[in-house]
Amino acid sequence: MTFLTSLRIAAHGLNANRMRSALTMLGIMIGVGAVIMLVAVGKGSSASVQNQLNQLGTNTLIVSAGGFGPRGGAGGRSQNGTQSSTVELTMADVNALRKKSNAPDVKKVAPVVQAQSVTGAYESATASIGQFIGTSPDYAEIRNQTTVAGSFFTEQDVTDHNRVAVIGQTVVSNLFGSQNPIGKSVKFGNARYTIIGVLVSKGSNGFQDQDDIVLAPYTAVQDTLTGNKAALSSINVEAASSSVMNAASTQITDTITSVNGLSSTEAAQLSVLNQGSLLSASSNTSDVFTTLLGAVAAISLLVGGIGVMNIMLVTVTERTREIGIRKAIGAQKGSILSQFLIEAVLLTMIGGLLGVAAGLVGSQFKVVGIQPVVVPYSVFLAFGFAVAIGLFFGIYPANRAASLRPIDALRHE
Repeated sequence: MTFLTSLRIAAHGLNANRMRSALTMLGIMIGVGAVIMLVAVGKGSSASVQNQLNQLGTNTLIVSAGGFGPRGGAGGRSQNGTQSSTVELTMADVNALRKKSNAPDVKKVAPVVQAQSVTGAYESATASIGQFIGTSPDYAEIRNQTTVAGSFFTEQDVTDHNRVAVIGQTVVSNLFGSQNPIGKSVKFGNARYTIIGVLVSKGSNGFQDQDDIVLAPYTAVQDTLTGNKAALSSINVEAASSSVMNAASTQITDTITSVNGLSSTEAAQLSVLNQGSLLSASSNTSDVFTTLLGAVAAISLLVGGIGVMNIMLVTVTERTREIGIRKAIGAQKGSILSQFLIEAVLLTMIGGLLGVAAGLVGSQFKVVGIQPVVVPYSVFLAFGFAVAIGLFFGIYPANRAASLRPIDALRHE
């Protein structure tokens, strides 16, 4: 018997039991579609997190200080009665990091002074500002902050202590509505700032609204909101490239330690957040998450395969007399085996193709706010697994049919 003849007989067998065949294909379709969809959701989640981290800046290092150490000065008493204090970041540290001789792998450095609980007021509108940051123009490049209207402030604005500000889209909506904010004077705290730019929207990063932000020269912020003697909240640094992130981190710690004459205990208070490490950790976590999702979906595909085996066993039982007749007129064991094996594979192939279509269509829609990203390998893997399931779970029923003795098959009622 030729392959085409076996294929025709298999198709006829499926057509004779349409409802049963359709339900079996549905199980395979759901399994294949689930694999494609869930892997796409995992990949989309990973891409979303990566994008949010990239919005914080490329090759970014964030330097902060905290804790207590025996440096003298304000800060309270330790249990043994000695004076303790917190290590503080200052402009001296920023200037030292800007010197290539100290930190050759550092590209840009920006001080950050963050004012707390600032309220903005314009005409009759008021709004609490999520982040009010005093910094330098380098901050725009380090944190990928660009303007959609107006411009960023300059080094001259920093030097002259100019009270100018660049605001996010949320601040625009809360204070100005549909008005153009450029050139308007807004009261932040007890001081007035002129709006010179509007930032490109970055949306939410899951923890805070990145558009609820005001950026201004750090000198003006110190003059009006935090005080001139306030320490820097942090220092933002851009490494020369992603390959030197670790080297730049070491140079930052060594430079600040040297400039301030810190002891090893005090140097331990310095924290350098490496965005490269965050990206790597995020990528690893997302890969595990995607693998788990794919494994869960593969289980449903395996259950569908068990359904195929069950249906094929029923089919063999129903067609036992037919098998006996075919054997009695000369059909070989291989012909019977191939007929039922092709029938099982045909079931899973059609179900697999429908599942691929369902998975690709379903991946066009957002799932819990995440846009799925179809991974090509998941499509081929899911479909290939479906066909393999047809072969695996079809072998036993097909072999059982092929092994029937003609005389026993003909006696079957």
